[in-house]
Amino acid sequence: MSYATASALQAALYDRLTGDVAVTGLVGTDIYDGIPAGTIPPLYLSLGEETVADRSDKDGPGARHDVTLTIVTQANGFATAKALAGAVSDALLATPLILSRGHLAGLWFRGATAKRVQKSGTRRIDLRFRAQIHDTL
Repeated sequence: MSYATASALQAALYDRLTGDVAVTGLVGTDIYDGIPAGTIPPLYLSLGEETVADRSDKDGPGARHDVTLTIVTQANGFATAKALAGAVSDALLATPLILSRGHLAGLWFRGATAKRVQKSGTRRIDLRFRAQIHDTL
């Protein structure tokens, strides 16, 4: 197994999302790895949790990355968050990501959960994707 491609995958996801016109048209520059201190924007996208499993084979080391991207909005409804979720899916699945290390064998949408967060009064959508990566080093 190799976890060495995890940062390359994160960078490729971030680069794709911040470079996509439809995504940035909805969320602007509010795409984060960690939420900054201070005032929280009314709509943002966060790179979230990741679970990795060994997928090495006879050709070398590899890993399956299950990643979560989270959309949070203070809006009263889900319409804007769902529009952003669709744009994120389209951006990530339209063409293969280019990694600085390793080769992306595939990226698949695994599911989503949309919910009201009662304590904060926000709306949240968690998008789950699976990436299969072969390490080339």
